[in-house]
Amino acid sequence: MKSQVSRRSFLKKAAIGVGMMAGAETLEGKKKKVQGLPTIRLGKNEVSRLIIGANPMAGYSHLNALMSKHMVQWYTTDQICKVLERCLEVGINTWQSNSQQTMLEALAEFRKRGNDIQWICLADNDVISSSKKLESIVKTHKPLAVVHHGGVSDMLWRSGKIDRARDFVKRVRDLGPMAGVSSHNPEVIQHVEDAGWDVDLYMTCFYQVTRTQQQLKERMGSVPLGEVYLPEDPALMCEVVRQVKRPCLGFKILAAGRQCENPNQVREAFRFAYGHIKPRDGVIVGMYPRYRDQVAENAGYAAAFG
Repeated sequence: MKSQVSRRSFLKKAAIGVGMMAGAETLEGKKKKVQGLPTIRLGKNEVSRLIIGANPMAGYSHLNALMSKHMVQWYTTDQICKVLERCLEVGINTWQSNSQQTMLEALAEFRKRGNDIQWICLADNDVISSSKKLESIVKTHKPLAVVHHGGVSDMLWRSGKIDRARDFVKRVRDLGPMAGVSSHNPEVIQHVEDAGWDVDLYMTCFYQVTRTQQQLKERMGSVPLGEVYLPEDPALMCEVVRQVKRPCLGFKILAAGRQCENPNQVREAFRFAYGHIKPRDGVIVGMYPRYRDQVAENAGYAAAFG
């Protein structure tokens, strides 16, 4: 009996040891995979094909006011810096954010700590309308690129004034950074491409969340409450993304958290995104790693499918 117990004990310990070794190999494999993140070229810059976005950091959950408050309270300047440091650890070398003061302060603090990350500035309306503010941001924070805000682009498109965005692109180019246009509407991206604007890149939303109430009513018969994310939208935007020559950065690939109910949803969203854009394109993903290491998880998906 004693020998049988000892044998069982030995086998159990051996199994545990093998399991630990297998786990260690799996973790090491994931680590190597993450460190090998694919990259694309934006001008002379090597950019990770996964870029971290800043909507959660700025308190834009696109869900409700309570969730937005939850995000912005957690995302202090120090916490933003910690998350950006984690991004560099796993190979994400580029951050895209809007031009609001809290984001600029976080970027300055991050660099002050001896770190650096390539930065893409999504110019808000106040920067679009003020040459002085644009010049100050370019001079002080040295963005890799400055992109015309998608919400503003869509508004100008609806009012027949989209050429105002073209004027902004010219001002950006004169200052030195790469210049881009963002939109939630595939028609805007196609128009800019067909008209031959002198742009370097596009930011392309997977969901057309800027439809007017009238457009929604005509399409759906009534107007749902809150932002509307239609399942057919990603394919419509990706069709245009594959046709345009310039590199595109797809965003809201997770439908602002609506495709994050479980790991399989997230995995499939990444698989779809990378499988339906050009090899020279990337994706921008906002992250809220308060409860899980979303930075490493998302980098793993990018390494697997990108």
